[in-house]
Amino acid sequence: MVQFSEERLAKVKEIIARYPDGKQKSALLPLLHLAQENFGGWLSAETMDYVASLLQIEPIEVYEVATFYSMYNTKPVGKYVFEVCQTGPCMLNGSDNIIAYISQTLGIKAGETTADGLFTLKTAECLGACGYAPMMQLGKHYREHLTKEKVDAIIAECRAAAAANN
Repeated sequence: MVQFSEERLAKVKEIIARYPDGKQKSALLPLLHLAQENFGGWLSAETMDYVASLLQIEPIEVYEVATFYSMYNTKPVGKYVFEVCQTGPCMLNGSDNIIAYISQTLGIKAGETTADGLFTLKTAECLGACGYAPMMQLGKHYREHLTKEKVDAIIAECRAAAAANN
């Protein structure tokens, strides 16, 4: 059964308390972030149902939000998630080529995870860094002005970090 620790439940109550009575649904986005962080980097149906129960809303209200925003994962993802922007400015600057290169290099398509569980490739709508195109988000950091060489370095960096943590 999915359940937050007492410490996390205190954080949940703190987040919900930020909003007026009857408006607890406003806490949905931060609670989904907390749940995703706490339960393996993705939101299972059971996890989304749990969040719905905490907010006293219908599960479908959680599903609608979790499936709309690309920042939420509704299936397991790798340790490193490459979210490559594919909107206009990035596309004009070669994001399609970068997506194809990552796909070829890692042997996965957008939306897939490598067999070793290290990498997931996702496409994203505008990440708000058009002047640095093509770019991607990797965790909380942007990687900008991407080239094949930079992608190779990022992959090597991630592999080295994963090996160091084992």
